[in-house]
Amino acid sequence: MTHSTGSGTAAISPTTEKPARPMARTPRRRRTPVAPYLMLVPSIVILLFALGYPLYWQFLTSMQKFGLSQQFGKPPEFVGLENYIKLFSDPQTWAVVGRSIAFCLVNAAITVVLGVLIALLMNAVGKGIRLLLQVSMLLAWAMPVIAAMTVWIWLFDWHRGVVNWLLTAAGLDFTNHNWLEQPLSFYFVATVIVVWMSVPFVAFSVFAGLTQISDEVMEAAALDGASPTQRFFSIILPMIRPVLMIVLLLQVIWDLRVFAQIRTLQDAGAPLAETDVLGTYIYRLGVGASDFAMASALSIFVLLLTVALSWFYVMHLMKEDTP
Repeated sequence: MTHSTGSGTAAISPTTEKPARPMARTPRRRRTPVAPYLMLVPSIVILLFALGYPLYWQFLTSMQKFGLSQQFGKPPEFVGLENYIKLFSDPQTWAVVGRSIAFCLVNAAITVVLGVLIALLMNAVGKGIRLLLQVSMLLAWAMPVIAAMTVWIWLFDWHRGVVNWLLTAAGLDFTNHNWLEQPLSFYFVATVIVVWMSVPFVAFSVFAGLTQISDEVMEAAALDGASPTQRFFSIILPMIRPVLMIVLLLQVIWDLRVFAQIRTLQDAGAPLAETDVLGTYIYRLGVGASDFAMASALSIFVLLLTVALSWFYVMHLMKEDTP
């Protein structure tokens, strides 16, 4: 560009300056807040002491000779793995383990299926019937175990029980039938009681999950021609699967450790050797035979068995939580 001046012309070529690039800032590392972790320390210490010390004592006892004399001050003798070898070389132990796993898996499956069906029923009926169902299940769930077992033992009593009377009145010969005498009928009664006590928890948990499913989604599926079965398996079941996984895991753990129901039925006249599960067998070894070392060894095995049975579900839940 040329500008004219009084003394002549001068050619001026303006320089086009590029705007300076902003300096790249190195991203600052976000400081991890320390205060929340410090506030968790007291709770973690309490949990480690409350759970870790009994577990440590249990494991140490399982490696010793610890009987009734040790309860009165005699120093225990360290025997290493001798208790475990003796325990698992006994066929009775493996019979109890197999019986407990079968009882646990059958009860957990029945409980979850019935809980889902009742949750679907509560979701489908009106407010009044739903309230009646919820109150009934709360009463069953809140009833103390010993009180509930007293009622159930009276219902299945071989001489004057209501169940025998109803079956006999229906034309079946159940006069003076002892439900607790044979292992098969004993576990049938135990299954009825355990499932009855566990179904409310599953039903309430699944019903809470069902309330989170949008009505618009279900209506759209119905308008598209999806049958109730298709809506259940394609929409409802995938959406409540996290809840089902959690309640199934909890039921497996609880049913594997069942004790009070089985022990109360045994006290009502059932044979011990043929109806023992892991909980009652540990009790019989420890309190009954005063062999606390063997009871501790079996308790450690139950802990490992619980972890093994729930490992798949725990891994699945961890994968779902991973972003």
